[in-house]
Amino acid sequence: QVQVVDSGGGLVQPGGSLRLSCQASGIALDYYCIGWFRQAPGKEREGVSCFCSKAGITYYTESVKGRFTISRDNAKNTVYLQMNSLKPEDTAVYYCATADSGYGCYATGQNSYEYDYWGQGTQVTVSS
Repeated sequence: QVQVVDSGGGLVQPGGSLRLSCQASGIALDYYCIGWFRQAPGKEREGVSCFCSKAGITYYTESVKGRFTISRDNAKNTVYLQMNSLKPEDTAVYYCATADSGYGCYATGQNSYEYDYWGQGTQVTVSS
């Protein structure tokens, strides 16, 4: 049984940092594309970043470029999203998800409908 668990959210002041974790069981993440998404109240879900090791693709949405970094620890079967210089507009529930290799993550963006397994979400609040 596949399970994806995301964690690491919290309350942080503007300019602060958080590191989100996405840990999977039942699958080896290095064979999948991993995506981070977020949804703020009253807004549609948006793709934040994704990573496909087999295709050599890493994608960041424009608003987080230079501030967020996606990475993977194969030994821990975990993918991370390091978020620096956080802004109030980054406030949202963040979700990680997995897609079959070659799907879901492209140089130009992410297709959420191609992701199969989703974490439960972790709240990130950026506020002074």
